[in-house]
Amino acid sequence: MNKTILVGNDINNINNSTSWNNLLNEIIKTCGNNNSISKDKPFPILYEEIFLKGVKKNNIDEYYLKTEIAKIVDKIEPNEIHEELIKLNVTNYITTNYDYVLEKVLIGDKPTHEIKNNGIIKETKYSVFRHNNTNRKKFWHIHGENNIPNSITLGFEHYGGQLQQFRNYTVTGTNYKNKKLNSNSLHRRIRENDLNNQSWIDLMFLDEIHILGLGLGFEETDIWWLLTNRVRFQNERTGNRKNRIIYYSPSECKTQSKEDIMRAYDIELKYINEKDKLSYYKKAIKIIANGL
Repeated sequence: MNKTILVGNDINNINNSTSWNNLLNEIIKTCGNNNSISKDKPFPILYEEIFLKGVKKNNIDEYYLKTEIAKIVDKIEPNEIHEELIKLNVTNYITTNYDYVLEKVLIGDKPTHEIKNNGIIKETKYSVFRHNNTNRKKFWHIHGENNIPNSITLGFEHYGGQLQQFRNYTVTGTNYKNKKLNSNSLHRRIRENDLNNQSWIDLMFLDEIHILGLGLGFEETDIWWLLTNRVRFQNERTGNRKNRIIYYSPSECKTQSKEDIMRAYDIELKYINEKDKLSYYKKAIKIIANGL
């Protein structure tokens, strides 16, 4: 079974000053709501509050806002954990991040605006097929990417539309006019063994997935829907091919509720007893590398 890495934003926090909180403050500032926003709410609804207040107060344009976000995120530089991830003997990297930090490890000083979307469908807003090929590795930006600001997934409106795209692709099939695309639903293609990994969603059903640096909060409604659909489909198809998903977590984050939900979703939890963030990720990558 092929191995795929699913990478979240926490790895960026090891040595970068542009943390998620910094980015959130910049979004608030750009919308002109410096003193009127309480952050104690799930991010998609928080983003909608920030944006909608910005529209009322300053007639803020969302494309302009996402362009400003892309400029900030593009400043993030790779750290040694990104470099270790790229050394792994895997082809596919799925990431929720908009930045090109992983790609920067491979392209060096080349400008990131030269990175091109190689998806079989050239999506301008959603991210079912979105990926780029860099030095024989594929990077799937499932929540959008810097070079296409309109694809950056933030609020409920965008999450809802993205979820609809996921469901069409997985359950009912797509209606894009492209001869290279197999428009049948992923469920049907799995049953008929007619597979070509044209989307990262295929990988989530078929590859061994290692999840690292992703908080996987319940506000990530699109990912949780996909994980739900995966386990329901596999449970209904007795004897059908099943893949492994391994979620890495610091031991100090262990909770019974997390154990229960992951077990229900057939996701393996692998705890690592390291409190230092850098040591934690090094150990996790070593475990993944030994498995490869």
